[in-house]
Amino acid sequence: MLDALSPDLTPVVAEQPDPLLFATVSGAHLYGFPSQDSDIDLRGVHVLPAAALLGLRAPEETRSRMWDRDGVEMDLVTHDLRKFVTLLLRRNGYVLEQLLSPLVVHTTPAHAELVALAPGVLTSHHAHHYRGFANTQWRLFEKAAELKPLLYAFRALLTGIHLMRSAEVQAHLPTLLAEVPEAPGRLAGLIEAKAAAEHGAYEGPPVAAVREEFEALHRVLDEAQAASALPEQGTAYDALDEFVVRRRALADGEG
Repeated sequence: MLDALSPDLTPVVAEQPDPLLFATVSGAHLYGFPSQDSDIDLRGVHVLPAAALLGLRAPEETRSRMWDRDGVEMDLVTHDLRKFVTLLLRRNGYVLEQLLSPLVVHTTPAHAELVALAPGVLTSHHAHHYRGFANTQWRLFEKAAELKPLLYAFRALLTGIHLMRSAEVQAHLPTLLAEVPEAPGRLAGLIEAKAAAEHGAYEGPPVAAVREEFEALHRVLDEAQAASALPEQGTAYDALDEFVVRRRALADGEG
């Protein structure tokens, strides 16, 4: 579905008031369980001119745009470069996945440079992000009894486990099922069920049994974090600081 609807962002990029460094696909398409009626979540980075950060007016650090293409909702959200990098340095796995998403719809040399710096932000403390995100989604699942938050919850734990063990960001759930031995086998069937409807109801085994699997993966993540070779502190702060300053100056020059 994504291949058929992958948006040509040329007109959207041209309409941006400031340079767009990249835009990638996030959400269910990145995670490997989109439904026929899933919207397409596009995420990226824009670069504000230096003057926008120096004056009295609050800078437009986050921008969003939504439009419809052949009945599918497109949602583009971008952060200013400094905000995005600040989130990266706060061990935010969500923006890290956006940066490293293989589903790229707009790129620049600066995007490639930022990707090359990404290993320097990885730490063992990224496990906290995935643990917290999984718990939030689990609570949504208990409240709504829908497949979507359940898959989001398991995906987050498996991504965290894989990251702790391999220092690699892998957000694609079907791939994680093959690479994390502890992944519950029932998830493959749940992915197939999710493909039928974005907000389909959960109709699987008793929730208590699924909760046991969820809690077991939490313990696996704890163990993987304790044994991880990832450092406690990232090493890319200075390089990212230089990158932000340089890209800001270049953007002003281009303007």
